Amino acid sequence: MEKIEWRSPQHIYTEKTADWYWIVGIITVTIAIVSVILNNVIFAILIMVSSFTLSLFASHEPEIVLNEINTSGIKKGTVFYPYSDAESFWVETGDRYPRILFKLKQKLSQYLIILIDLDDAESIKNFLSQHVTEEKMTESIFEKLLIYFGF
Repeated sequence: MEKIEWRSPQHIYTEKTADWYWIVGIITVTIAIVSVILNNVIFAILIMVSSFTLSLFASHEPEIVLNEINTSGIKKGTVFYPYSDAESFWVETGDRYPRILFKLKQKLSQYLIILIDLDDAESIKNFLSQHVTEEKMTESIFEKLLIYFGF
């Protein structure tokens, strides 16, 4: 087998209710008011802008992208990662969202996460183990919090 291809959402998505937006708005305004009271207007502006941007990003459904693993590397959408950029991988199947986690050598974006179908997990794991070291890992606590809160 020279390659495995599949389509998946670019990231995990949860439908947002009106309550979700109200909660985000109330928390944002509260933090902004406290910041202004503490004479930190710039932080209040930063909180308002970043909350708006994050909410806007979270409201859009992810694009469905073509993923591919082949003998030279990993491709997620249009971005290609050669195996030389990956330290290790882990196929996570015990969670609500089956996915592959790649630990990259880059410092800025250390993890690459690609959603998979549970049916393909074993063949993907076998293929990747020929090219990259398998190492049990999980996302950062920050990533888990973002998923939990629906971002």
